[in-house]
Amino acid sequence: MDVSLFYYSQGSACVYLLVYVDDILMMGSDQDLVTQLVSKLSTAFKIRNLGEFGFFLGIETVKCNDGILLSQQRSMNDILKHAGMAECKELSTPISTSKTVVIDTTLYDDPTQYRSLAGALQYLTITRPDLSFAVNQLCQHMHAPTVSH
Repeated sequence: MDVSLFYYSQGSACVYLLVYVDDILMMGSDQDLVTQLVSKLSTAFKIRNLGEFGFFLGIETVKCNDGILLSQQRSMNDILKHAGMAECKELSTPISTSKTVVIDTTLYDDPTQYRSLAGALQYLTITRPDLSFAVNQLCQHMHAPTVSH
């Protein structure tokens, strides 16, 4: 099992530690406890504090009155530009719920681009679980995507 999210509590205070390769994100309800844990970690590891984070693994944080909002708006816009769809109109659902897709057996001319976009879309499901079904449908065809996919 590959654990990347850790939780530490002391009384009513809690701290979350997210580890991704060589990046660590730490936040908590008690700044003194966070500082204390960073100090302990720095005795064993070389740590560089980059201050408050604004963008981490494609997720942007926006401060609100009652906490933080996690947003992937910037990543979504980048994906749309990469796909040449930045000017497309929005839909209320990412996949048709009433029409069946006509299967075209003509292979997509750039399967590498298809795989890249499908992979990028997987990251959006972190903050947009409503996209999971549609992204799963795309990922099932990464080995041989067709024009209809």
